[in-house]
Amino acid sequence: MSIASNDARFMALALALGRRGLGRTWPNPAVGAVIVKDGVIVGRGWTQAGGRPHAEIEALRRAGAAAQGATMYVTLEPCSHHGKSPPCADAVIAAEVSRVVSALEDPNSEVAGAGHARLRAAGIAVDIGVGAEQARQDHAGHIRRVRDGRPHVMLKLAISADGKVGKVGAAGRRPVAITGEAVRDRVHLLRAQSDAVMIGIGTALADDPMLTCRLPGMVKNSPVRIVLDGALRLPLGSRLVQTARQTPVWVIAGPDARCAAEEALRGQGVEVLRAGGTGGLDLAAVLKLVAARGITRLMVEGGPTLIAALLAADLIDEAILFHSANSVGDDGLDAFDAAALAALRQRLKRVMTLSVGADRQETYQRS
Repeated sequence: MSIASNDARFMALALALGRRGLGRTWPNPAVGAVIVKDGVIVGRGWTQAGGRPHAEIEALRRAGAAAQGATMYVTLEPCSHHGKSPPCADAVIAAEVSRVVSALEDPNSEVAGAGHARLRAAGIAVDIGVGAEQARQDHAGHIRRVRDGRPHVMLKLAISADGKVGKVGAAGRRPVAITGEAVRDRVHLLRAQSDAVMIGIGTALADDPMLTCRLPGMVKNSPVRIVLDGALRLPLGSRLVQTARQTPVWVIAGPDARCAAEEALRGQGVEVLRAGGTGGLDLAAVLKLVAARGITRLMVEGGPTLIAALLAADLIDEAILFHSANSVGDDGLDAFDAAALAALRQRLKRVMTLSVGADRQETYQRS
C-alpha cells in the first residue's frame, strides 16, 4: 500500500476518534490522534471531556516509548502555546516522533502555523492537508468561533408532507408528532454532538421540551439548553427549569427584563444572561455572548420565528431537515414562509439526502 493510501487510512481513523468528543470538549476543538510505527498503530487518543487532556497527549501516553521514530496523524495542528496545559508540539518533540501528518493548520491566532513550525525546527517531517475536507467539517465550530466570534449554527427541523411543523389550536401552537422513532433517535444523537441547543420562548411555552439526549446511557452527554426569552416569561414549573440543576439551562433575556423574574429563575439553578437589542434580542449579539462562554457548536431546534430571524440575518451554517410522508392538515403551522425557504436554498447547498426509517433527511451546508 502506498504512503498516500496509508496516510488517508490512518487520518480517517484519527478523524473518527476525534468525533467521539463532539459536544463534550468545548471550548476546545474535538481532535483525534493516531500514532503509527512500522504500519502498526501504537497509540490512539482524542480530546477528553472538558477539553483536556488533548488528543496528542492521550495518544503519546498510550504509545509510550513506541512513539520514538513513529508517525503521528492528528486532525488539527498541535498547539504551540501555553494555555491550561503545556504545548502539545513540545510533547511531540520530546517523544521523538519522526513525522507528523496534520489535517489542518489551526486558525487560532495563538497557533496559526506556529505548532507546525516548531515541529519542523526540531527536525520532524510535517505534512499538512490529508483529510482536510472532513476535518473542516468536524472542526467547523472551532473554526467559526476563532474566526468570527460566534458558534457554528446548525438548524434542525422536522417538516410534514404538507410543510407543517405543528398544529395551531385555540390556545395557540401545540406540538404534534411528525417524524418517526428513527428520526427521534437521530435528533438525540445530534444533541449529544452539540455543545448547546437553542430554542425561542415561543417553543418553550408551547412544547415544554426537555432538550436532553435520551439515548440509553447518554443523558450525561446532553448539551447546554439555551432559551431566548427577552422578557423572562419561562415558567418556573417548566421541565427545563425543573431539571436545570441536572443539565445546565441558560436563559438569555433583554436588558429590561424584570429582575424579580431573573432572581426566581436563578433560585432554581437557571443561569440568566443579558443581551442587548431593541424590539427583541439581537441574534448576532446572542451568538457572540454564547461563544464568549465557550460554545462552538450550537443546534437550533425552533421555533419558526427564531429560524426565520436567523435565516434573515444569515446566521445559519448548516441545516438538517427531516421530511415526513405524513400530513398535519389545515390547522398546521407552516415551517417556512416562501422568503425564508428561498434564503435557505440560496445561502446553503444541499450536500446529502438519505432515508431515516420511514422519513427522509436533507442536509444543507454553507459553501
